[in-house]
Amino acid sequence: MGKFIKPGKVVILLQGRMAGKKAVVVKTFDEGTKGRQFGHCLVAGVKRAPLKVTTKMSQKKVEKRTKVKPFVRYVNYTHIMPTRYNIPSDLEPKSLVSDAQMENPEGRTEARKALAKVFREKFASPPLGKDGKHDGGVCFLAKKMRF
Repeated sequence: MGKFIKPGKVVILLQGRMAGKKAVVVKTFDEGTKGRQFGHCLVAGVKRAPLKVTTKMSQKKVEKRTKVKPFVRYVNYTHIMPTRYNIPSDLEPKSLVSDAQMENPEGRTEARKALAKVFREKFASPPLGKDGKHDGGVCFLAKKMRF
């Protein structure tokens, strides 16, 4: 069986606090590590998705509704479900979060702030795909799950 969970793949988390949330795989650890001796991956996801914005809304309201609350964490492979979507290569998943940032709470906070800025920018103006339409991965990641 081939390896299909690769960096840049959009996944849905199935277990834990973030169950039902969407995330992007940043780095995979197929053989596990010393601290986690099972296959897992580092994911960066959207805890609170941006809300719909219309032209009649004031600038203050638009700012508030376009805020994104991200999260970063290590997740077991058995607790994620891959989707058909990938994020575009210009977003570069490895640049979102590093292992060094995940070692201490200050680093994780710094990573979340940087991630919120990147996600907010990409969600506001999603990149175009080859066919001239918006890229499916970023649009899918930006929408709230309805279930």
